Amino acid sequence: MGTHVIKMPDIGEGIAEVELAQWHVKVGDLVVEDQVLADVMTDKAMVDIPSPVHGKVLSLGGQPGEVMAVGSILISIEVEGAGNLKASDHLVKEPAPIKEAAPAVAAPKVEAAPVLESKPAAACRPAPQAPVARDADERPLASPAVRKHALDLGIQLRLVQGSGPAGRILHEDLDAYLAQGTQNARSGSAPSGYAQRHDEEQIPVIGMRRKIAQRMQEATQRAAHFSYVEEIDVTAVEELRAHLNEKHGATRGKLTLLPFLVRALVVALRDFPQINARYDDEAQVITRHGAVHVGVATQSDVGLMVPVVRHAEARSLWDSAAEISRLATAARSGKAARDELSGSTITLTSLGALGGIVSTPVLNLPEVAIVGVNKIVERPMVIKGQIVVRKMMNLSSSFDHRVVDGMDAALFIQAIRGLLEQPASLFVE
Repeated sequence: MGTHVIKMPDIGEGIAEVELAQWHVKVGDLVVEDQVLADVMTDKAMVDIPSPVHGKVLSLGGQPGEVMAVGSILISIEVEGAGNLKASDHLVKEPAPIKEAAPAVAAPKVEAAPVLESKPAAACRPAPQAPVARDADERPLASPAVRKHALDLGIQLRLVQGSGPAGRILHEDLDAYLAQGTQNARSGSAPSGYAQRHDEEQIPVIGMRRKIAQRMQEATQRAAHFSYVEEIDVTAVEELRAHLNEKHGATRGKLTLLPFLVRALVVALRDFPQINARYDDEAQVITRHGAVHVGVATQSDVGLMVPVVRHAEARSLWDSAAEISRLATAARSGKAARDELSGSTITLTSLGALGGIVSTPVLNLPEVAIVGVNKIVERPMVIKGQIVVRKMMNLSSSFDHRVVDGMDAALFIQAIRGLLEQPASLFVE
C-alpha cells in the first residue's frame, strides 16, 4: 500500500490561494475516482476537488474556513501500489489527522458533479426515530437549508438522527423527528411549547457566506451610496404581460415582470451611459459599457448570487425570460459557472412578493448602479379627478455618488418609469 497526496490545484486566473469551504469526506472514508472530496472558494465561485484515485482517506490538510496556498497538501489517500508521496511533499505541508470540522456553507459549483447527498424516495424515507444523545457542544452534519428548516420548526439538530452519508441530517430526518413528536403528543409525552430553551448554535462565517459578507462590507465602505425611490404605475405593463402570456405563453413560455424591467433598463441606458459603468477606484478609471450585462440577484440556499444576463440589449422579452430562468435555476442548484456569475454592468434585484414598500439595495461593486424592485400592490389613485384602482410598484435604487450625480440618477429612474407606464415605448426604435 502507498500514499497518494492531492495538493491544492492551480485553479487559474492568477489565484495564489483559496479558501477551503467544505469537506465531503472524513478520515477513514473509502473514496472512488472522480468522487468530490472538497469544495474550495475563489473570489468568484465554488470549485469541486475530485479524487483522481480509489482509496482510503488518511488525513485532511485543513479545516473549513482555512485559506490554503496553491500547492499545499489538501488530502492524503491510502492506495494500492506505491502512491505518489515524495520526500519533498513533507516540506510543503505535513498532513495530520484532524477532527471533522463543522460543515461549511455550501455554494454554487463551477460544473455539475456527482451528488453526494440525495433525498430518499418517499417509499424509502427514514422511519420515526427517538431523540439522539449528543453532547451539547457537538455540531451534527447538516446543510444550511436543513439547519434553517430545523430552526423554523424549533428542532434541536443534536437530537435528530441523521440518515445521510456520515450521519448527515436530511430534510426527511426532520420529518421523521416531527412524526415521532406527534406520536409522543398522542401519548401525552410531548414537551410543552412554552418550555424554556437554552440551546445555542454557533455558525462559522466561511465559504460563500464569508464572501458575501466581505463584498457587502467592501461595497458600503468604498462606495458613496445614495438611494432614490420612485413610484410607478405598472397597470398597463401588467395588462400587456397578461395578454402576451395568454396569446403566446403555451408556445414561447410565460413572462414575468423581470424581462420588461430588463428591456426598460436597456432602453433607458441609451441616454444615461454613465450609469451602465464600472468604476475602478484604485486606478481612478470609469469604464462605460455599450453592452448591457444585467446581473439578476438570485437568492439560493447558500445566500445571494448574481448570475449575469449577457448582452441584454440584443434579447427579446422571451429570450431574456428564458435566460433569467436558466441562470436562476443554475445558481440555485449550484451549477452556475464562474463566467455566469461575473461581468455584470448593472444589477437588478427583486424580492418578488416579499419586496416590501421600500428597500436600500447595496451596490454590486465595481458597478455604479443597482435597481431594486418592490412588490406590486393595488392602491386608489386620483387620475383626471377620478379615484381609480391602479397597480403600483416602487423602484428603490442605489447609486455610487462618486460617479453618478443625483439628478442623473433621478432622471434615469424617471425614464424607466415612463417606459413601463407606456409599455409600447419599450419597443419603439
